[in-house]
Amino acid sequence: MAKILVVDDSSTVRDEVAGFLNGRGLDVATAVDGRDGLAKLQGNPGIRLILSDVNMPNMDGLTMVEKIRSELGNTTVNIIMLTTESSPSMKERGKAAGIKGWIVKPFNGPAVLETLKKLAA
Repeated sequence: MAKILVVDDSSTVRDEVAGFLNGRGLDVATAVDGRDGLAKLQGNPGIRLILSDVNMPNMDGLTMVEKIRSELGNTTVNIIMLTTESSPSMKERGKAAGIKGWIVKPFNGPAVLETLKKLAA
């Protein structure tokens, strides 16, 4: 069962992040947008950490987080936004929804690996 879910509409980013984490022994699943991310989380209760983009078609990352917390009632999964967005209002919305952190792309795996491992444990 996957412990980390990477949600991004860019296959390049999904592959880069998932490949980096898989290569360090972590179990990773991927989703193509927020709607897919919600479905994957519902189907895999072992997920402990979600890394999600903000701007995606069908459902954006912040809406997905709000639905995870409200509709699914899941307050335990750790969520970090991995995005090009850096606006204070977006970050505030994420914080209000219960995210643990905000990483501005590009993804620097070695710099965040230990933190991600802890959040996925």
